[in-house]
Amino acid sequence: MKHKSMLAMLTLLLIVSALMSACGSSGGQDTNSSPPPAKNNEKPADPAPEGKTEKPKEQVFRFNLHSNPPSLDPAQVQDNVGFAVLTGLYEGLTRSDENGKAIPGTAEKWEVSPDGLKYTFHLRKDAKWSNGDPVTAADFEFAWKRVLDPKLEPAPPYAYQMYYIKGAEAYNTGKNADPNSVAVKAVDANTLEVELEHSTPYFLGLLSFSTYFPVHSSVKNNPKWASDASTIISNGPFKMSEWKQQSSLEIVKNENYYAKDEIKFTKVQMTMVDDAGSELNMYETDQLDFAGMPTGRIPNEQIPILKQTKPNEMEIKGIASSYYYLFNNKQKPFDNVNIRKALAMAIDRQLIVDKVTLGGQLPAFGVVSPGIAGENGEFRSEHKNDYFKENVEEAKALLQKGLSEEGLSAMPEFTLIYNTDENHKKVAEAIVDMWSKNLGIKVKIENQEFGVFLKNRTSLNYQMSRAGWQADYNDPMTFLDLYMTGSGNNDIGYSNPEYDKLVHEAKQSLDNKQRMELMAKAERILIEQDQAILPLYYYTNVALKKSNLKNVFIDYQGNIIFNRGYFE
Repeated sequence: MKHKSMLAMLTLLLIVSALMSACGSSGGQDTNSSPPPAKNNEKPADPAPEGKTEKPKEQVFRFNLHSNPPSLDPAQVQDNVGFAVLTGLYEGLTRSDENGKAIPGTAEKWEVSPDGLKYTFHLRKDAKWSNGDPVTAADFEFAWKRVLDPKLEPAPPYAYQMYYIKGAEAYNTGKNADPNSVAVKAVDANTLEVELEHSTPYFLGLLSFSTYFPVHSSVKNNPKWASDASTIISNGPFKMSEWKQQSSLEIVKNENYYAKDEIKFTKVQMTMVDDAGSELNMYETDQLDFAGMPTGRIPNEQIPILKQTKPNEMEIKGIASSYYYLFNNKQKPFDNVNIRKALAMAIDRQLIVDKVTLGGQLPAFGVVSPGIAGENGEFRSEHKNDYFKENVEEAKALLQKGLSEEGLSAMPEFTLIYNTDENHKKVAEAIVDMWSKNLGIKVKIENQEFGVFLKNRTSLNYQMSRAGWQADYNDPMTFLDLYMTGSGNNDIGYSNPEYDKLVHEAKQSLDNKQRMELMAKAERILIEQDQAILPLYYYTNVALKKSNLKNVFIDYQGNIIFNRGYFE
């Protein structure tokens, strides 16, 4: 019995030894084991609480861009992808909080004259460019006058956003060739004076928009500086580190940023994938920390499922942004208002948002979105979204009337273009099917790479096109001055003197009630009278965000703001 007991004991010891060797090998891990012993008298690491994500070793934020930024020149950018990158790289005189309120940025304080016409900005003395140079008032003066320079090619699409500044429009349109006539002056290294044509209640909010960002003086002699990571010098929380065209982009923490201690991310890595299914897969396999709008997409059919399976990560938020189609108002037969009205009235918008987009969007019958301030509350609540109605029978009658006016017996086949994106494709397919069934017309759809798409739209090289507009500041004017004659973003060829007059008067009025009434009349002309564009729906932002990702948010405009984000 004693011999058998000793044999059993030896056998047991061998088994335990074998098990301990297996636990220490690369072939497996004992999840119930204690932390490894401390080295050099260090305190042993605490095990991560069950169900809680451990803090990453590096604060690296990863999200997707659905396309390569056409440019990273603040004077040229006009797309969500470019805006997202610029927000990390640059900072204006002001920044904007989640609700659109202007807060100090590169300017630490400012004074405004009693009549609202003169602003004096005091720049932070510790503001620096990513190469260590000081950021000065002269940098802002140079950047703003560069945007307005009529010789700059291509012409900046948002130059008109600076027409609030005294002398800006005259210089930009060539009526005055002297750049010193623009009332922007660097008084000294840290003081910038700006004089306006008329009081503008939202001017401080405009200053956080990319067109008003400063640029480094090194851009003067390098027309290609904004497409090469090595030549982009920035003043924001991050700086460029790598840009693989059409593939990926990386920015890293800017050690020269005045508030560098507030920046927790060491890197922000951006992939460039234009397929929504691939983007979702990358998120689910932990290759992305954020997926979806505004710079990417989640497949529409997955939205109801993700609401159920990832309720703590799924975010759907109404934003100040509109989705619509453009008519080339200069090209036949789209220069005929009755044909434009027929196409607009023959669409079931509720069906599109219920069955195609699936993200809680709202049908649109105007261009100014919900979420934009009005006289006392929201402009869209005070001025109803009722500029036209869906009516197939009336649409048929208007189409025949328009064709008769054009001397046509039938609507010729035409092409609707959209930038490559699965959601845009599905919406286009649904609308083309409605036009076929309701009006008996044939329409081809064509996807185009984003840079090509923007170029064709700007040059009016299209018949109908997909479009969207995200508020640049919290006022209806951000949607309405787009279609003034000569606006850099008027890519429909629209010109109506009555519309221009109303918008111009609204810009000059100091009476907020009168301003709102003037803008409502202008919107009614644009949509009800002229049907210059075809509204479809008001956006929501649909995105997935990892639960341990904090202070990364979508602002009221629909921009992704990540500068002061971190992982918990």
